[in-house]
Amino acid sequence: MPALWNKLWHRVRATVAPVPEISAPLWLQTLQRYPFLSALPLQDQAKLRALSALFLQRKEFTGAHGLQVTDAMAVAIAAQACLPVLHWGTPAQALDWYDDFVGIVVHPGEAVARRQSTDEAGVVHDYTEVLLGEAMHRGPVMLSWPAVDSAGSGQDRGMSVVIHEFVHKLDMRNGNADGYPPLPPGFLGTTGAQAARQAWRAAWQPAYDAFRERVIIAERFGGEWPWLDAYGATAPAEFFAVACEAYFVDRATFAAEFPDLMPTLDAFYRRGL
Repeated sequence: MPALWNKLWHRVRATVAPVPEISAPLWLQTLQRYPFLSALPLQDQAKLRALSALFLQRKEFTGAHGLQVTDAMAVAIAAQACLPVLHWGTPAQALDWYDDFVGIVVHPGEAVARRQSTDEAGVVHDYTEVLLGEAMHRGPVMLSWPAVDSAGSGQDRGMSVVIHEFVHKLDMRNGNADGYPPLPPGFLGTTGAQAARQAWRAAWQPAYDAFRERVIIAERFGGEWPWLDAYGATAPAEFFAVACEAYFVDRATFAAEFPDLMPTLDAFYRRGL
C-alpha cells in the first residue's frame, strides 16, 4: 500500500512542480488527525496533498495574539480548505476559486468582533460577537485554531470551521454569500444558468425551510435538536456552509439526513466525474 500511495503522489506531484512538497510524515500526521481526510481514496489523498502544497505557496498565515502558526497547523488548514475544490480541474484551476485573498489569520481561541446594526427605528446598536471563523468578501479568512483542530471529532462530528469559511468564499464568487454559489455548466443536466439556479433553489429552499422549522420547534417547544449544526437556520448562506461541512466530514450521516441535497452537492463538487 505505501508503494502505491507514493506512486500516486509522485504522479500528481509532477503536475504542480516546482511547488515545495509537504513531507510524508507531516502529511500522514494530518491524515491521521482528521479521519474524514484519511477516508479519502488514495488517488484523492495524493491530489489533495499536491493541491495543499500549492495552496500553502499562495497564501500567507498570520498568528493573532502571539500565536505561532506551525507547519502542522498550516497543513491542517490547507488540506481542509482544499477539500471542496479537489475535483475542480488541475490544482492551479481549482485554487483560482480562492484567488480573491491571500491572508489567513489564526487565533489561539475564539475571536471577538465588534459589530454595529441599525434597527427599524433608525437607532444604531453597537455589540460584540464571538466567532470561530469568518470569511471576508474579497478579504482574508479568520479561523480559531481550537475549532480547526477539533474538526470531525467528539461533539464537533460533522463540523469543520475551515470548510465552512472556505465554502463561504465559494459562495461569494458571484456576490455576497447567499447560499446560491456559481454553478457549473450543465449542472444536474440543465441547460443555461437560469435553469441551473432553479434546480438548485428547488432542492435547497425546501430543505432550509424545513430545517429552520425544526430548530424553531427545538428552541421554543423543547423538540429534538437536529443533528446538523443549528447555526444553519440563521440564513440560507449559513445553511449552505453548515451543510457542506457535514457533507465532507460525515457524508454517511448527511446523506441519511438530507438525501434530496446529495445530488446537488455531488454535482456541485463534481464527485465521481
